[in-house]
Amino acid sequence: MQNATACPLDNPPKIAFPCEYPIKVMGHAAPDFKACILDVLIESETHFIHETITVIDSKNGRYQSIRITIQAQSEDHLSSLHQCLRATGRVQMVL
Repeated sequence: MQNATACPLDNPPKIAFPCEYPIKVMGHAAPDFKACILDVLIESETHFIHETITVIDSKNGRYQSIRITIQAQSEDHLSSLHQCLRATGRVQMVL
């Protein structure tokens, strides 16, 4: 009988918190969309790196994505932040 070896995909590596964590937030394009997202980060006391903020408009201009690197404290922190962003009613997706 051969020894079974664990496949690396069976136990994916866990994130070591705290860490820098890139997020992408997408929603309908508006002049204040970026400010709305930053307000949520500030209110949730999520530290972020200002130099990493990029705003990208979709091809037709209807949507915007904001990419930003945050200082993630835990899985619970990421989950809570996701809920706060979605609660704005302006965020379609958080990656």
